[in-house]
Amino acid sequence: MLADCNALDPAPPLSPLLTANPSRRWPARLTAVACAAALVCPAALPPASAQNRLPTLGDPASEDFSIATERQLGDAIMREIRADPDYIDDPLLLEYLQALFQPLVAQARVRGNIGPDVDARLAWEPFLVRDRSVNAFALPGGFVGVHLGLIAMTASRDELASVLAHELSHITQRHIARSIANSKRQSLLSLAAMVVGLLAASRAGSSGIDAANAAVVGSQALAAQGQLNFWRDMEREADRVGFALLSGSGYAPGGMAALFEKLDQSSRLNDSGGFPYLRSHPLTSERIGEARARLGTPDPSRLGTPDPSRLGTSSDPARTAVADPLPLGVAPPVATAMSPLEHTAAQARSRVMMDARFDALRRWQALDGDRVSSSVADKLLSAYESALASTLLRDWARADLSIATALRLVRGDAHAERAVTLLQVQSLLARGAVAKAVQALEPIATDGSRPVLLLATQATLAAAAVSSPPPAAAADSLRQRAAELQTWVAVNPRDSLAWTGLSQVEERLAQPLRAIRADAEARFALGDLSGAADRLRAGQRRARSGGAIDFIDVSVIDARLRDIELQRKKNEVDEKALK
Repeated sequence: MLADCNALDPAPPLSPLLTANPSRRWPARLTAVACAAALVCPAALPPASAQNRLPTLGDPASEDFSIATERQLGDAIMREIRADPDYIDDPLLLEYLQALFQPLVAQARVRGNIGPDVDARLAWEPFLVRDRSVNAFALPGGFVGVHLGLIAMTASRDELASVLAHELSHITQRHIARSIANSKRQSLLSLAAMVVGLLAASRAGSSGIDAANAAVVGSQALAAQGQLNFWRDMEREADRVGFALLSGSGYAPGGMAALFEKLDQSSRLNDSGGFPYLRSHPLTSERIGEARARLGTPDPSRLGTPDPSRLGTSSDPARTAVADPLPLGVAPPVATAMSPLEHTAAQARSRVMMDARFDALRRWQALDGDRVSSSVADKLLSAYESALASTLLRDWARADLSIATALRLVRGDAHAERAVTLLQVQSLLARGAVAKAVQALEPIATDGSRPVLLLATQATLAAAAVSSPPPAAAADSLRQRAAELQTWVAVNPRDSLAWTGLSQVEERLAQPLRAIRADAEARFALGDLSGAADRLRAGQRRARSGGAIDFIDVSVIDARLRDIELQRKKNEVDEKALK
């Protein structure tokens, strides 16, 4: 169902620390087109007799499908998705995605699109899917999935942010609730199962999409004009609200129209199934025209990627577009300043990671990154692709050459230089050059970011692995890293990779109960409650076996096991309620 890579079995994208996902596939029986609840597949839209009018947030259609129920449904879907090996947690890419997404969420709060009750209950969480197709989707519960293929084809942060703004608007406008509340044909639990299959089937190529499409159309009469009108209304509303979020967050709103034009042109030239986003978000001439009109110009030449030197400034022509006004006296949240070359690095990383087959890696590696006729962005794109591919192929000499080229290209650009430095550290750690990796990481070692913390953890573990027990200096570093990770997971308890790193550090510090507890938390964060409970029971057995025992650690394990067992029972009750 999900394409196998037929590749090397390369090191994980950032480091060996990043190994958390079970190899369970999404259920093979579930097949259909790419969708997310009622948003990515019209199959769950209301019957033809439903009113075409979109209800407001206070209407019964959205109230029937409560916020709590929506989150339960979303969590049920995400438990399946997180178990799939193509759900990826690449700290570098996810950090970039979060940096684009969270200002949009903040803008939605300021504009009143997200009320306090909704804000507290939904996840507001983007995640990555290793897939070459161009797609993004909103799920119940505030989750937004992004295929690597989408990042790979966007030319600027504004284009990518425009998709995130659109998908976020589907959530804030409760389009899922509006659709599901009006659909009486299936239980919510069966809908959750269908959604997982729909997402998986969209990635089986055009034949899988077409076959699934036919099945859904035949069984649920998708062509009903009332359903299609309802669907188009939701798309137009998401465009309008998304545009306001985009421009209000400091992004160039021309990114939305530019992406529409690019997708429309690409789909006309190639309808091979590589653009499932267009199957679920059809681009009509009306939508494209409205996107142009919001910029105050019908001229497509103004819709391209803005001049990088003017991005985010008052001289950026796309900034003159008018968005819905903010409430009086409210200052708009603005996205953090970024370099256009930082997006180039994310684009290159996505291109390599989305296809890790041996032949594909060799093609990326062959790019020299120093073409005479290319722009700086094109040169960096090639250099980064070559460096990452060479690292995965364990061709260290080629990786070093490409990294040196990339560092030369980004010199003086702090954001882009940091992105390349993180790749350099990844490459050095992959070959065991720990001292050089620590030296390369030093300039950004105190930035407090997740990628730096996880890479520093890997370096500390590698340095401590030279002997057992570790030397005194290495033991001090391990204790420092354990303290940093404990602080991090206290604030970010759903970070499975940080918990995994903490487990490994505690193991090296000869703290088996703490290591077991952290490993259990890593599984819990991925939605594997059974696995988490099993690990905690293993901790209880270890405590009973004798030896030096910290009774505080034992108490923590006992308490967490009770909590997780209660959560498992709650999930069972929730699933019954969804039937």
